[in-house]
Amino acid sequence: MQQTRETGTTTVGIICKDAVIIGSESKSTSGYLVSSKIAQKIYQVDDRIAVTTAGGAGDTQAIVRMLKAEISLYRNTRNADFTVKAASMLLSNILNSYRYYPYIAMLIIAGYDSSGFHLYTIDPVGGLEEDRYVATGSGSPFAYGVLENDFREGMTKEEGIKLAVRAVRSARERDIYSGGKIVVATIDRSSFEYVSEDKIKELAK
Repeated sequence: MQQTRETGTTTVGIICKDAVIIGSESKSTSGYLVSSKIAQKIYQVDDRIAVTTAGGAGDTQAIVRMLKAEISLYRNTRNADFTVKAASMLLSNILNSYRYYPYIAMLIIAGYDSSGFHLYTIDPVGGLEEDRYVATGSGSPFAYGVLENDFREGMTKEEGIKLAVRAVRSARERDIYSGGKIVVATIDRSSFEYVSEDKIKELAK
C-alpha cells in the first residue's frame, strides 16, 4: 500500500527597499487527494518575523510551534528582540539534528530587525541560504521563472506584492500540487500584515 503524506506547495519571498514580501497558495494534497483548499502556509512567529512552509503538514506545523516557543522563552528570559538570523540558525540546527529521521520541510524565514530586512531558505537537513528572492515547494520552478525575469533591486513594497502574486499565480496554474487562493503578507519596519483578499484578486486577474 502506498503511503501518502500531505505535501505540495508554492511559497515565495522577496526583499524590497521598504519591506520583505512573502506569498503562498493554499492547496494541500495527500497523494491524489486535495486534502485542503485553505491550508495555512504563512505563519507569523514574532512581531516582524514570519515563516512560510512547504512539505509535510504535520512536520512543518511542529517546527513552527518549536520556533514560537523558543522565541517566547528568549523574550521572557532576556527581555530582548530575536533577530531573523537567530531564528534561521535555530531552525537550521533543529532540522540538522534530525537529519537521519528528517522533518519533511522546506522553509522560508523572512523578517526585519536592527540590521535590516532578511530572507533565508532552509532545506530539510538544515542547509541555510540568504538571498534577495526565493521560492520553495513543488511549484518553485514556475515561481522562479517569474522571479528571475522580473525581480530588481530597490523594488517598492507595492511592486513586491505584485511580483509575489504573479509568481504564485504562475505556479498555481502549472503545478498540479499548488492551488487554492493566493496569500501574501508583508513585513516592514513596524509590523507584519496580510494583504487583503480583494487586492490579491485584483492583482491576480
